[in-house]
Formats: sequence, structure tokens, C-alpha cells
Amino acid sequence: MSVLVWIEQSNNGPVPNSFEVLGKAKEIATAMGVKTVAAVVGGDAAIAETVRAYGPDTVLTLTSPALASYRLSGYVAALRKAVEAAGATVVLMAATVRGREIAATLASQLDAGYAPDAVDLRVEGGKLIAVRSIYSNNILADVTFSSPVQVVSVRPRSFPMPEPGAASGEVKAVDPGLSESDIKEKVVDVKSTDTGEVSLTDASIIVSGGRGVAQDPAKGFELVTQLANVLGAAVGASRAAVDAGYIPYKHQVGQTGKTVKPDLYIAAGISGAIQHLAGMGGSKLIVAINKDAEAPIFEKANYGIVGDLYQVLPALTAEFKKRLGK
Repeated sequence: MSVLVWIEQSNNGPVPNSFEVLGKAKEIATAMGVKTVAAVVGGDAAIAETVRAYGPDTVLTLTSPALASYRLSGYVAALRKAVEAAGATVVLMAATVRGREIAATLASQLDAGYAPDAVDLRVEGGKLIAVRSIYSNNILADVTFSSPVQVVSVRPRSFPMPEPGAASGEVKAVDPGLSESDIKEKVVDVKSTDTGEVSLTDASIIVSGGRGVAQDPAKGFELVTQLANVLGAAVGASRAAVDAGYIPYKHQVGQTGKTVKPDLYIAAGISGAIQHLAGMGGSKLIVAINKDAEAPIFEKANYGIVGDLYQVLPALTAEFKKRLGK
């Protein structure tokens, strides 16, 4: 038996959230008295050496030309092979866009219990318990399983990023047994929108803008971006700002956007609708900037600034530049 973790990859290498999950998986495996196994799926097995430094007992590589590009059916088929090879009873992965769809599909095919978007994991009586945050982070719900195999996707930044050490554990190649004809989806074209910005899901600091920039949206989000650049932060937005066309959807934080959990979340001109709070309510420190002293966001914020974002943001940017020596 084992705890299996899928190591997601991007064009820049392993997705950091996968290592957060792997660090917690080692704790879970120790508590259950089983091994920790990492699964590397794709067209290149070289990434296994990087993964070994994070301490799994075994790294399984499932490589094939057919897996060079991400496609759901191919990756799920490969992970089913990994589950079988590892004798896994627990399968974990980061709840990224890909992680969520893979976890749900894999659980369905394995007839396994599934806990999506968990924020914590623990073992009681030798059994896994996944903790989910519901009702805009107002309630934590324990999810237990009755199935032989349990699948959990873990919300990014729920666990600390472990430090890599000396490479250990063995690397085993597993034949995924896939050819191009076995995969239903076909990649026709790939277009990237990556502009080198800090990823929302990975960011430790996020500066977001909302409907409050309506006076001059271009200027408002320019001010949001300037502060984010000084802090090395990602730029976020509320659904209202995205729906109004002020900023692309990829920046949307909330129930219908990305769920984030940064160390610092600065909300500028965001009223604090429950849908937005559902996506950022788990932030460690929340700073709200709003002209309306009665805005709901202030009830969630650790610090509140009642003022015009067009005046407050430039002042914050100037002060941070001074203090950070930029």
C-alpha cells in the first residue's frame, strides 16, 4: 500500500503546489505506516531527479510520446497504471485546473471516494480524513471515506513548501501502455497567454482590484499593477471588474474564478461579495481599501483603509518602494 502523489508539470518544470502536497503526503504515509510514491507523467522522465530531492520513497515515471502534451484521457489512463503499480490506497494532487479534472475523472473510473479542494489532511485510527472549507470558509467539514481507494485534490498553498534535500528513493519506470490512437483528445494548436506574471495560485502576495476602479479602469488597474510589481505580487480582480471588461478572466478571484490562499491579500475597491470571499477568505492577512466604510470586505479584513484607491495605492507604492529600497 502507499500514498501516491501526482507531480504536475508546466513548461517551467514541476508545479510548486505538487511539492506542497508531497510534503504533506509524507506525513500522511508515516501516520498510516505506508510508503510515499510520486508519479511523473509525460514525455520526459528527467524530472524524476528533481522530485527525488523532496523525499518520496519511490518515483514512478510513466513516459510516452503520446503523453508529451497534456490530455485528460491519456493522463488519467497513465495514473491508473501508477495507482496499480504503487498499490495506492490514497491518491493526492494539487487542486489546480488540471488537478481538479484529473482527480474527479480518476475517482470516477476507480469507483473511489473523492474529496475536492481539501485544505487539510489528517489520519485518525489509521484512516484518512480530508478537511474541506465550505460556506465561504465559515465551516470546516471533515470528509471520511468508505472506499478502498481515496482521491483528494488539495487547495494550493494549504501546506508549506518543503525544502529539497539530498536525493533519495528509487526511480522506477512504468510502461503506460499508451499509443496515440488510445487517446481521444487531439492537440490541434497551443497558444500561451503566459506573460511572465506571477501566478495567482502560487503567489504569496496578491493585489486585487474591483468595481471601485470604475472611475478610470485603465488607470485603476495600472495602480494595482504598480503596487503588485513593487511587492513581487500577483494581480487579481473581482468578478465585477472582469465582467465589466476591465481586466481578463485569468485574474479573477472568487467562487467562479481562482481560489487563492496568499500570505497577504490587498483588496482595492472590492466590496466583499460572498462569491469573492469564497475565493480569498483563507488568506493569512487581508488588507481592504474602500471608500465605503460599510463595505462587507471590512468585516473579513485584518486591516482596513477607508479611502479612495486612486490616492491610497500610489501612497502605498511609494512607501513600499522606500522601505524595500526599490
